[in-house]
Amino acid sequence: MYDAQKIAKRIKERSRQQGIKLGDLLSGLDMGINTVSHMAKGQEISYLAFAQIADALSCSVDYLLGRTDDPVLHQLDSSSSAI
Repeated sequence: MYDAQKIAKRIKERSRQQGIKLGDLLSGLDMGINTVSHMAKGQEISYLAFAQIADALSCSVDYLLGRTDDPVLHQLDSSSSAI
């Protein structure tokens, strides 16, 4: 299972690494400034909001979830067809 506190910690760390203030990141995504704090306490957010956070931090959702330690975002080639 996923640990909400670890996910929130990764978001905060990645934001710091990217030189982005967390409040600025969240407000730029039209999310409340306490979104990550609420996540750490177990409140769920939509998968689209989570994907937006990952995109804004230039990393994969898998990285934020702790499924990989590689923050590099691997995207499908635009000429590839998705399932």
